[in-house]
Amino acid sequence: MTQRTANHQLKNLIDEFGLPYDGVARAVKAVAAESGRRLGTNKSAVHHWTRGAVPEGETSAYLAEALSRRLGRRITREDLGLGSRLGSEDESIGLTLDFDPIETLTAIGSADVNRRRFLAASAFSMAAATLPLESVQETAARTRTISGGALAGHADVAAVRDMVKLFMDMDERHGGQHGRAAFVQYLITDVRDLCRARFSSEEVRAEALSVASAAAHLCGWKAYDSGEQGLAQRYYMQSLLLARESGIAGQDGFVMRTMSQQGMKLHRPEHCLALAKTGRRQAALAGVDRAHTALAAGRGPGTRRRSGHWRGGHPQPPPTPAQRRCSRRSATTATPHRATRPLPRAGQATYARIIALDLVAQAEQQAKQGGIEQACATWDRAIETMAGVKSSRTIKAIRSLRGGLRPYRARGVRVAAELDEHARVFLAQHS
Repeated sequence: MTQRTANHQLKNLIDEFGLPYDGVARAVKAVAAESGRRLGTNKSAVHHWTRGAVPEGETSAYLAEALSRRLGRRITREDLGLGSRLGSEDESIGLTLDFDPIETLTAIGSADVNRRRFLAASAFSMAAATLPLESVQETAARTRTISGGALAGHADVAAVRDMVKLFMDMDERHGGQHGRAAFVQYLITDVRDLCRARFSSEEVRAEALSVASAAAHLCGWKAYDSGEQGLAQRYYMQSLLLARESGIAGQDGFVMRTMSQQGMKLHRPEHCLALAKTGRRQAALAGVDRAHTALAAGRGPGTRRRSGHWRGGHPQPPPTPAQRRCSRRSATTATPHRATRPLPRAGQATYARIIALDLVAQAEQQAKQGGIEQACATWDRAIETMAGVKSSRTIKAIRSLRGGLRPYRARGVRVAAELDEHARVFLAQHS
């Protein structure tokens, strides 16, 4: 039997981490859970790693991210004493501001289309989240120096914009997994070719980069809706670079708002507050998130009063200023203090996923207020609305529902038992 060589690099990092092996294991599992992965990591596994065992699958990436967050600097596989990954896969792709965003998007999209596991299973990177995003203009400007394709005018941009809008509408009606591969392929072919064209004017160039930003944002949202947090973050960062370079007022703030919301979902309010502040160019939108993130971060009284509405869905950025009104068509939802406000019935909904998630939020508040029968009725409507929607968030919501129903079923509440059966059948049909 081959004698393993102790991994002193990893042991030193864990010592610097300052927690026992079971604490390290919990941190690794928490990072993996953000991307929908369940690990069985325990203190014994961590001990074996320090003795020379290699973490299986994507566990090494989750370990690196857990250590990065604790130590306040980026930790790589090499830092862990695990060497570089076999092949040419670059785990840092899309997490820096050093490269042309169009080429970076092409690399990310190609890996996404091919379902490369190292990217789909990647964790949300706090090292990338804390980059100086307010000063990305210089990096984004690299898109200006690489061109030379066919001449593109307003009509060419309009064609791409129409396609992006088509997929946005499909996403809102049917969930982020419908047409995902097709749209990512469109991003790395047609959208890329547009951005590499020779433009008839600076105005056309700005519009092209703006619509490319919207396309990258939508790819990020589709990844987010599939529970792939790290991949979504990479798309969002490139969307931000393109939005900033386009010069379209407010679009960079819109993307930062999205990034702030993602951080909130992952319970990183301190990061979200910084993003919301940086995105103040779109003050009407960023102000909403600043209030919510300040509240979550414990930044003083009075923030809830300023918070306004918190949307259950995920906003798509506008390709052009003229289309901004379209992006706000579903920008409101039930908030905790307005949870009992009636929502449209499912049959009247234009965008099924948004309505379903709004109903979920309403049902949760009704249950918290003691209205279990009303909550169950609202949940039933939500499940009916989810039919035909392909979204990991809807599946996760229903699984969470079944867990929340256990105490009511144990007490013999009939409506809870009926709803649980409805949820069970739905999950069986959509697993």
